[in-house]
Order: sequence, then C-alpha cells, then structure tokens
Amino acid sequence: MNQKKPPIDPESGFNSETNTFHSLRPPIHLPPQHLPISASEYAFSLRVNSPWLDSLALINSSTGQRVSYSEFTLKTKTLASYLHSVLGLSKGHTAFVLSQNLVQVPILYFSLLSLGIVISPANPLSTESEISSLIQLCNPVIAFATSSTAHKLSNISLRFKTIVLDSPEFDSMMTSPVQMIEPVEVSQSDLAAILYSSGTTGRVKGVMLTHRNLIASVAGPYASRTERESPAVFLYTMPYFHVFGFFYSLKSVALSEVVVLMERFDLTKMLKAVEEFRVTHLAMAPPVVVAMAKTDVTKGYDLSSLEGVACGAAPIAKDVISDFLAKFPRVVFVQGYGLTESTGSACRTVGQEETFHWGATGKLAGGFEAKIINPDTGDALPPGKQGELWIRGPSIMKGYIGDPEATSATLVAGGWLRTGDLCYIDEEGFLFVVDRLKELIKYKAYQVAPAELEHLLQSHPEIVDAAVIPYPDEEAGQVPMAFVVRQPRCSLSEEEIIDFVAKQVAPYKKIRRVTFVNSLPKSAAGKLLRKDLRKIVYANSSSRL
Repeated sequence: MNQKKPPIDPESGFNSETNTFHSLRPPIHLPPQHLPISASEYAFSLRVNSPWLDSLALINSSTGQRVSYSEFTLKTKTLASYLHSVLGLSKGHTAFVLSQNLVQVPILYFSLLSLGIVISPANPLSTESEISSLIQLCNPVIAFATSSTAHKLSNISLRFKTIVLDSPEFDSMMTSPVQMIEPVEVSQSDLAAILYSSGTTGRVKGVMLTHRNLIASVAGPYASRTERESPAVFLYTMPYFHVFGFFYSLKSVALSEVVVLMERFDLTKMLKAVEEFRVTHLAMAPPVVVAMAKTDVTKGYDLSSLEGVACGAAPIAKDVISDFLAKFPRVVFVQGYGLTESTGSACRTVGQEETFHWGATGKLAGGFEAKIINPDTGDALPPGKQGELWIRGPSIMKGYIGDPEATSATLVAGGWLRTGDLCYIDEEGFLFVVDRLKELIKYKAYQVAPAELEHLLQSHPEIVDAAVIPYPDEEAGQVPMAFVVRQPRCSLSEEEIIDFVAKQVAPYKKIRRVTFVNSLPKSAAGKLLRKDLRKIVYANSSSRL
C-alpha cells in the first residue's frame, strides 16, 4: 500500500498542496495576542531567566562609558516617569529621534516603548529638507537630537522643545529622583515605531511596526539561543535608526548581551574595539566583510575573541566568504536576509555548515512562510524556480504611514508581503536572492542580474569592490556597466576586466563598459546604492545626446 506523501517536505519545507514554503526552524513562542505587553516589557521579561542579572549592558567604545543592566533598567524607568509626569508625553504620541549611536539611545527607546510612544528614528546625516519631509510623514510632538544634529531641527516647530541626548539636562532626566509612574497599558497591536525605507518601490516611506512585530522579531533569536558561560559581547556597526540596529537594541536586552557601541563607524576603531573589549560577535555590513577579507587591514590586531560575524543588507560573494573564513577559521559566519518591512531578518544561516551552502542567505526563520511567485503569471512556484519572494509572519509591518496605495501594492491578500526581490528556494530550503526585480538589466530579450556580475568581479584578487548597473544602448536597450574599485597600486585595465568576466558568463551577460572609482556609494547599513550610480550615468549619457 502506498503511503501518502506528507504535504510539507521535511527538507525544503515546501507544501505542494498550497505551494507555500514553511519554516523548519524551532517554533517561536509569542505571548497571547490579547495580552497587553510592550516590546520593551517583553525584552525585560526574558531577562528574568538570565544567569547574569547585573552584567554590563552598554559600553561606548570611544569614551569607555559603561552602563550595567541594573543602571539601564533604573534609567529607563526614571526617564519614562520624567517624560510622562514632567513633560506630559503620553501613549500615542510620536517622538522623532536624530542621533548617532550613543548609550542614551537604547535607554530612550525602552522608555518611549514602555509609555506606548511611537519612535521614529532617522539618519543623523539627513539634510534639513529630508528631515522636514520625514517629520511631515510621522507627525511627531517632540524630537530628541544630539549636540551635533539639533541645529537641523531649528526651523521645525513641534509641541515640545527638542531634547539634546548628550546634555546634562538629559542626564538629569535619567537620574533625578522622580515619582515612578504606574505601568502604561500597551497593546501588542499598538504602533511602536516608524522606520524609514525606500520600500520595495522607490521613494522613502514610513514603515509602521507594531509592538507585536518587535516582540516576534526578538522571540526568534531567543528561541534559538545557546548556553554560554559568560555573556556574549556584541559590537554593532549598524546604526540604531536602521531596522537591524533597532531590533538589536531589544534583542541584546532579551539575551543579556554586552553591547559595544560605535558613535561613527571606522574600520580601524572597530578592530581596536574588538581587541580592547574582547568582542565575541560582530554585526557588520557587506563592505566591512569585503575589507576584512580582501585587504591586510586586520594585521596587527588580536581578534582571537571573535566567535561569530553576522552580515545582512546585501548578498556576499562566495570568494569573499571563503577568504574571510580562511583568515578567521574559528569564526561562525552568519548571513541573513530581511527588510525594514519584515522587522529585520526573515531568513538566516545557523552554524558554520550552513555558511558553506554558497550563495544562500539561510533558511526561513521561525514563524515565517514564503512563496515564490512568477511575476508574469502570478503562479506560486516549486523549489528551484526563480520568482518574486513573498513572505508572511508575525513580524510583517502594519503598512506604510499615510500611503495606502503603496501599502496595498506591497501587502496583498492573506497577509503576504511582496518583497520585490527575485529569489528562489532550493530543495534543502535555502533562500537565494538573485537581485531586485526592478534592478535587472534588460539586454535585448534577456534579463541580467547585476549581483551575479558583482560577485564575479569581487572574486578577482585585484578588485576590492564592484557595482554593475544598466547603461543605455541604442541597439540592445541596456548593457551591463561596471564600476570597479581596484586594490592600491593595481594596474588592472578595462579590457582585462571585460575579458575576465566574459570567460565565465553567457555572451548576453558580458560587461560592456568599465569605470574605475575610489569608492562606491553605500547606505548607512552598507547596502550598495546603485540608483546613485545610475543618476550619474544617465546624466552623462543624456548630456551627450
């Protein structure tokens, strides 16, 4: 008698009846949805089981300032009481935050979350006009800035005056005796944060994340935590205004990690901090991994404390990972895939073995489901087939603030989030990100993925970094053009690069033009900004028409 095949494949997680991929990771345990609990209260509740109840919470790598968990908890509660009782901030208000990574930021985040105040953090490098449009989106009643960013808010009128985080005034707010307030009842469905993203379709949007979204994002790493003899020491190069920095601020408390902060990223200072504070884990952007793997920048530093490196924001070439692991064989290299709209990571690798599944960004995290959709027909595809990745789970955003049109284009029936990424999931359940659908180069009738060519270029020993974009062409429509950063004192020519790629790809994928540059434009999270390169190219090509 034939046994009925189970609908969910135990290897890939694919359900052939619904054409849906399911997570095969340990399930995440979430509080009942009706239970009122804020994301900060949830993170604190997970600390109760920690063997290190009063370990270090935060270290400022440049000043050496340290904050223990007991100080962190007390400052959070004191600040929340001050903001509510003295200033008059209350549940449902929005606070705009414009700051580099300071120890005050996570204390502020926890205080605001506990009060049910919506946090809207922005890049401190934003211009005044950019800030003005963000403030129109999120409609805050108060802003928190620093001595170096407050001037950018001088022409903006809010209900409360701007508070400077690195000031004696803010220090006293965290430490002055004030009557502690009764806990504010915060529903998990309440809005917790508005983070900014180019979205899956271009212009900047305000991504609305609920307390439930943040709780779910923390529950995953908590479920897969491992026993340790001492707390992990994490150095975050990700800024707190970015979704990964925001998520890490909660996750580090839930797991009682020591967090080493860098106000501004600098590779040399990062390496010094790893040595000085015996950092065990690094969260880094791809360009930092490339620099550590392909240059001698790490020479002379004691990095023996490192146990793991986590990297997201963009796929990393096989050669870069293998070079990195050859240099640091004891370090577990973790890759992940996520979006602001998914409250961070939706896929990640676990353990060194999964790292060697070259090109993959891991398997679906606990609580997530996925579909691969044919962009032309709308059909859901089986393992091994390329299409647009759709994901669903408890950490998927509520929507884009003030933009119902973009929300309905991105969040579709059944709670699915359209990512805009061309992907496939293999027979073992690993996700491969081919490229952004909208960034594919249309060469004649063919589609060329820039990321594939970038990985090839980065595999060349004399190339530090590379980007590929479409260049307008009368005959073909578009041709692949490469921007290349060479190793110092390298004489690699355009012809040699074109030839190097041509030997390894089909004719339609060949690089047709090369421009040498000193650096490539990257976002704060380290994501390559191909659109900035496209602007230069299109301006130059149209000026010659």
